[in-house]
Amino acid sequence: MNEDKVDIKTPEFVSIQFQIAGLGSRSAAFIIDQMLLMVINILSLIVLFFVLDGMSKLEFIFIGNSLPIAITIIVLFIVNWGYFFVFEFFSGGRTLGKKLIGIRVIQENGHSITLLSSFIRNLIRIIDSLPTAYFLGIIMIFFHSKHKRLGDMVAGTIVVHERKAKRKKKHSPFEYEITNRGLSKDDLIIDEWTLKSLGIKEWKLVSTYVHRFHQLPLNERNQLTIQIAEVLSPKIGLDSAGKTTSELENYLLVLYLILREEWEFEL
Repeated sequence: MNEDKVDIKTPEFVSIQFQIAGLGSRSAAFIIDQMLLMVINILSLIVLFFVLDGMSKLEFIFIGNSLPIAITIIVLFIVNWGYFFVFEFFSGGRTLGKKLIGIRVIQENGHSITLLSSFIRNLIRIIDSLPTAYFLGIIMIFFHSKHKRLGDMVAGTIVVHERKAKRKKKHSPFEYEITNRGLSKDDLIIDEWTLKSLGIKEWKLVSTYVHRFHQLPLNERNQLTIQIAEVLSPKIGLDSAGKTTSELENYLLVLYLILREEWEFEL
């Protein structure tokens, strides 16, 4: 089942092939996540014990031991449910367990998981865990053609293996250019929200620019740099006013480095 693959056609009519994550890899990631949550739960119970033990008799009479217990139960629920919801949305569909195993959650259209999809997917996790030990979720993943649990079906998501970027034996002219200029992804800070807003159109634009970078005469390259910078700068929160052509080139080259991890895959 680990070899099952699916072709996804994005809204931009780009066909991308993914390898679907099966029951084995998803279970391994879930076990890692649960071990981490178990540590947090144990620490929370230890804190609760010391709180109850440290309460004075007067506090115990007026407050009782139900309030600290109720607060602990609420906190544990929020942590155990919110862990998956927060990590999957803000970490590109990856919890810590998924990241270690090399899988991620994406939309059925190939885009990154949305806030609503992450919320729905993990809310339904409560049902998938019924009647015990995640039984319903395991059955659904095992028998579904795309290894989806109920939460995936309702939220329109799918869990796939990470797709590694192409590795070239020989350095490309672009890589030499990056090295010679001393550029890295850290030279351009883009927040997670902005990065999620950049789609296939922006990737194609900056990718075409990079691949034509060494093919154009200097004056044509400068004009192209200015034109593309005017289009992309507002989208990444960059003020291009007063920047030299060389500085704009650096920004676009680094932007390519950042987007390449998301869009340039080995099919």
